[in-house]
Amino acid sequence: MLSVSSHLTTYLIIGLVLFVMGIYGMVRHRSFMGMLISTELILCGASINFMAFNRFVLPDPAIGQVFTLFIMGLAAAEAAIVVSFILAVYRKYHTDDPSAVHDLRH
Repeated sequence: MLSVSSHLTTYLIIGLVLFVMGIYGMVRHRSFMGMLISTELILCGASINFMAFNRFVLPDPAIGQVFTLFIMGLAAAEAAIVVSFILAVYRKYHTDDPSAVHDLRH
């Protein structure tokens, strides 16, 4: 049987790990898709923290859930816009490397 942790610290550490992995991925990746995935990790880490605070700290259970749903909607819209941007850049420049796209700098 699976044991569910009942400590806020466990969820905060998981959220922090996801957030740090996302920040590291944003700095390290040199492709648009890698940056998109890293951004999604950052948003997932933030969502986990909101839900953890919702569960353990807040008296009104709907506040953290509303923030998490807002983040999920924001992530979906961001993913759709960024994927369409990546496709447009790839069709024009035949690369997904941000440093190779010179017309977008100014």
